Amino acid sequence: MTQPAYEVNFDGLIGPTHNYAGLAHGNVASQKHQSTTSHPKQAALQGLAKMKLLADLGIKQAVLPPQERPNTAFLRNAGFEGSDADILQAARRDAPHLLAAACSASCMWAANAATVSPSADSRDGRVHFTPANLVSHLHRSLEPAVTTATLKAIFHNPDVFTVHAPLPACPQLGDEGAANHTRLCPTHAQPGVQLFVYGKTADPTAPAPEKYPARHTREASQAVARLHRLDPSRTVFAQQNPAAIDAGVFHNDVIAVGNENVLLYHREAFVDTPAVIRRLKEVYTQACGDELACIEVTPDQIPLADAVKTYLFNSQLVTLPDGHMALICPAECGDHPAAKRTLDAIIEADNPITSVQYVDVRQSMQNGGGPACLRLRVVLTQDQIDQTRQSVFLTDALYDQLTAWVNRHYRDHLAPSDLADPKLLDESRAAMAELASIL
Repeated sequence: MTQPAYEVNFDGLIGPTHNYAGLAHGNVASQKHQSTTSHPKQAALQGLAKMKLLADLGIKQAVLPPQERPNTAFLRNAGFEGSDADILQAARRDAPHLLAAACSASCMWAANAATVSPSADSRDGRVHFTPANLVSHLHRSLEPAVTTATLKAIFHNPDVFTVHAPLPACPQLGDEGAANHTRLCPTHAQPGVQLFVYGKTADPTAPAPEKYPARHTREASQAVARLHRLDPSRTVFAQQNPAAIDAGVFHNDVIAVGNENVLLYHREAFVDTPAVIRRLKEVYTQACGDELACIEVTPDQIPLADAVKTYLFNSQLVTLPDGHMALICPAECGDHPAAKRTLDAIIEADNPITSVQYVDVRQSMQNGGGPACLRLRVVLTQDQIDQTRQSVFLTDALYDQLTAWVNRHYRDHLAPSDLADPKLLDESRAAMAELASIL
């Protein structure tokens, strides 16, 4: 008998240096809010409130810790010398772009942490993780080594879990993680179909964006599929629409979201979207013996620019304990007439999505990450959950602990000039030391 499996959301806990440096070229919201004052305490509390909402809805919820920032080791490797305070001041004076990268709290967007394949899909029966190399941006390329160590600490049993090394850090294997990967299946416990979406390929004749760079390569997705021992007959590769990338769709999770047997997507998501959907339906029917519910949103319902502005598709699509599905949407969707009408039409139509919950994650949204960006989805059986580090699972007690921790350690405001403040480094290190004792 097949053991039940659950999709566990591992959310990135937003770190104390959450700031708006506008580092992500092609991320419209990030660039729009560049150099404005951020609110780290509010950001972290908003993220925790979203986690608590999911846990209260009956979804299994866990926490991924932030990484230490400012990253003074990186600045030392870049040639700065002296005390930590000296390094921060010199970087601010001589290389402010390096200081901004060293201070980025971008690991909060855990959808980029790794690509995950459950044991039901891998030939060796293990849960596979490949941390993303994130080579497209300097500030994110600082994350993979610590991400790998964190995943190995949480998923520590090698008989159950395989945490691979990140792919080689080169543009040809640019890997942005689960933000470009969707697993579709009858239930989480059953073998599924993997949809890998890429922005570019080694083929020079392939379509390409003109305004913003494509980050994720087809070759990276193919490598991950091999590492995870996935069945090629259950694996589909599709290219992002270059026009969507130029509109600010830097990852597929900004324009499509899937869960179990449902895929919600915008008509302009892919190169030749009708052909991609036909192929996906064919593979799903052959592999799973059932029909895939594909819900298309048209430009008439919400134009591409408004889909990016509201992050409608960066909602979390989750299966509730009663079997119905819910969308966890940014509050901005409820405030936007076209997005609200689109969501109302979806839940009124004949499909498994029956409800919408709006969450306030505006601090993350202003930096270019919605509800789905903040979480890494990991499908686990109960036995596998039991083999996972238990201290990271969100309980009411852990929520209260983390909320108190944020209130003790985080600043209310953080201006760009504050990044070189040695006190911020001391505060962040003190916060991380206490967090280690909690998690």
